[in-house]
Amino acid sequence: MQDQKSRPGLKIALVAIMTAITVVFTLFVRIPTTKGYFNLCDVAIYFCAFTFNPLVAFISASLGTALADMISGYPQWAPVSFVVHGLEGLAVALVLRRSRTVIRKIIASVLGIIIVGGGYYLLGGLVLTGFPTALIEIPANLAQSAIGAVFGFIVSAAVAKAYPPIKELQR
Repeated sequence: MQDQKSRPGLKIALVAIMTAITVVFTLFVRIPTTKGYFNLCDVAIYFCAFTFNPLVAFISASLGTALADMISGYPQWAPVSFVVHGLEGLAVALVLRRSRTVIRKIIASVLGIIIVGGGYYLLGGLVLTGFPTALIEIPANLAQSAIGAVFGFIVSAAVAKAYPPIKELQR
């Protein structure tokens, strides 16, 4: 496969596709919670962070979740989702930048779970719901992110096995 630097359109297409996949995963399953909804966005975010580079993970996670919030009737959450999930995708992919071992993926996943739980508590509590309500949402946010990490890992491993050239897109 050609070097990505000689094919900038490939990176743009990858970001667009992963953003769309993140929107779909966010909208496909929506279970209402106190002030938001439980969804599967983290499956797409972790898949992207485990499979591609930090830039792709950041952009697709931030834009995908914010767009889904706007589409689904929760536009007030779009800025919070943009920041929290963008940081989640970026942090997970950065931890995996040098090595993509199972141990590093577990460490990266724990970091991502902390970012989601803490980010929604801090930003959601500060800007939207108040801290008592944000505190109630922490278990659902942690569960959503943890489930996303497990299934993102499974999907990433399956895709890498089925299509080995995908490893070229990690740069």
